[in-house]
Amino acid sequence: MKQITTYPSLANKLVFISGGSSGIGADVVRHFAAQGSRVAFCGTKAGGGDALIADIEAAGQGTPIYAACDVRDTPTYQSLLKNIIATHGPIHVLVNNAGRDDRHAMEDVTPEFWDDRLNLNLKHYFFAVQAVAPAMTQAGGGVVVNMGSVSWMRGRPNLAGYTTAKAGILGLTRTLARELGPRNIRVNAVVPGAIVTERQTELHRDSAADQAFLDAQCLKIRLDPSHVSRVTLFMASDDSNGMTGQHVLVDAGIAQSSVLT
Repeated sequence: MKQITTYPSLANKLVFISGGSSGIGADVVRHFAAQGSRVAFCGTKAGGGDALIADIEAAGQGTPIYAACDVRDTPTYQSLLKNIIATHGPIHVLVNNAGRDDRHAMEDVTPEFWDDRLNLNLKHYFFAVQAVAPAMTQAGGGVVVNMGSVSWMRGRPNLAGYTTAKAGILGLTRTLARELGPRNIRVNAVVPGAIVTERQTELHRDSAADQAFLDAQCLKIRLDPSHVSRVTLFMASDDSNGMTGQHVLVDAGIAQSSVLT
């Protein structure tokens, strides 16, 4: 892990990350653990967090809590969050991250698939906040970080269900920031651009794709998950305690481009 800023306000805070067993989410888990936060996260597979937990333990950064859960199952997911709160205390930082950007042509989309895209990429964000907000309020406040995407800003093709959900995150973030502000709960969105992850490399990455992204970006670097994690830490820390309702892009300037790749 690259050397990062230490935020004293994150030490010993209970942080929950959905979709934390792989990709950007796993990197976010690592970064909060390195801050001395108490970290809990979920993924889709039983034992899916074992390797990540072992790495964090080996680094002497505590033992994160892992649970397998399908975030589309709202009652089960809310029960998981409430059980964590009952056992470990209020969640101070909620990172709504779980989602998938599976490609889909417009002609192939069924009503069931459409509903599933919104359930997987948007719906659980709201119901996670609903589950954690009461204890967060009683604790004096907290932070919600919603993981967005610049894909909807760029009009990316073959992703209508995904981009619709990700666009909705902006509206959700701004409304909840207004609603929860009086409870001292800040709600912001971190919005990644083209991030190199194992999944993206396996499914979509080649030299031509790399070059296309570099051509479209203002900064001529490929972004990795740590670029997103470091901004997430800042947004979760007291260093950003004057910010709420914001959409913070971590995209090397790609959303400014009119080039669609």
